[in-house]
Amino acid sequence: MTQLGIIGGTGLTRLTGLNDIREKRVETPFGEPSSPLIYGELEGREVVFLPRHGKAHSLPPHKVNYRANIHALHQAGVSHVVAIVAVGGIGDDMRPGVIAIPDQIIDYTWGRKQTFFEDDAGPVTHIDFTHPYCEALRNNLLEVARKRGIQACDGGVYGATQGPRLETAAEIRRMKRDGCTLVGMTAMPEAALARELGLCYANCALVVNLAAGLGKGEITMEDIQATMADGMEEIRKILSGWAGAV
Repeated sequence: MTQLGIIGGTGLTRLTGLNDIREKRVETPFGEPSSPLIYGELEGREVVFLPRHGKAHSLPPHKVNYRANIHALHQAGVSHVVAIVAVGGIGDDMRPGVIAIPDQIIDYTWGRKQTFFEDDAGPVTHIDFTHPYCEALRNNLLEVARKRGIQACDGGVYGATQGPRLETAAEIRRMKRDGCTLVGMTAMPEAALARELGLCYANCALVVNLAAGLGKGEITMEDIQATMADGMEEIRKILSGWAGAV
């Protein structure tokens, strides 16, 4: 049976509705993941939940051990992963509150451990990353959203930045010229690592603010949190529907 995994991002450090919860602390060849794996049932299906930034949301994006996180899910037998991300909107249709299921990535990060295949871990391996997200999983999420009456944008180019600071207006202008419609800090190397281990992986992105220079005034955490509160409830509905449908 397909084993489902959910990576919670900012605004989703715990998954409401997850029943019969048990935790399991695991070790991987790449160190400890962000938290113990959290097992439970969602809509009658077992899922494995992992908060990317830790249970206390204490790990900034550039300090997350992405290799340990993905490997821990792989060790648990997870084959399909939905990763929740909070993002800034760059594209004209990516306004605060919009949920998007992106289909492409541009990576602007640096200094992160990008691959499992180094340090004598095996031969040099080049994965096909033409389409960085699992198209079948993307379509599943879009169909669940449609059935639940939730509008979800089909597609989007996620620009992954280093963080933890937000971007400058000039950086966002450059990213827009590059074709990015969303900006966040965690999709890479997470997506590539999932591909290296053969996991079916997709992002479910909640736009929580207009990217730098595209709105009025400063970007504040208060505004982001206000948007996140409502949007994450919609995300939870999509996750529940996905678990019940797969």
